[in-house]
Amino acid sequence: MSEPELSRPLRLDGLGSLPRAIAIDSNAQERAALARRFDLTTLDALSASLTLSVDGGALRATGQLRARLVQACAATGEPVPAKVNTPFELRFIAASAASDDSEIELNGDDCDTIEHDGQHIDLGEAVAQSLGLAINPYVRAPNAEEILRAAGVVTEVVRESPFAILKKQ
Repeated sequence: MSEPELSRPLRLDGLGSLPRAIAIDSNAQERAALARRFDLTTLDALSASLTLSVDGGALRATGQLRARLVQACAATGEPVPAKVNTPFELRFIAASAASDDSEIELNGDDCDTIEHDGQHIDLGEAVAQSLGLAINPYVRAPNAEEILRAAGVVTEVVRESPFAILKKQ
């Protein structure tokens, strides 16, 4: 496995008293690598502020993720600037605790869970994964419809399944 683009490892034995406020700011090299990872045109800014606290036998990180980026429109390829300003909540559990074979029911309010090796957690990679989840995978340029019409696309709605069309032939 390759090294994370945005790595901020934190040793668990050096945490001291919790809760603890932590700020993560990315540099240009890290943002360029993350832009490649998430297929962004550019990632101009990425930062997060979070509070790390104990939650039973786990660590909980709650905070705010902020980013400025440019993506390619899913329909036209045109550049689309976007801002991300979203709260996130993560739970870090030891891999040994996570390997229990019992089933766990999750609901929509449960936070994302990340396993750790019992010695450290990587808050930078956690922020990067949160960014990946916050990015709109099908972003559209404001003028996408008129560009598509000018290119001859009448509609993007599939009225009949491709298999139904093949069956007719």
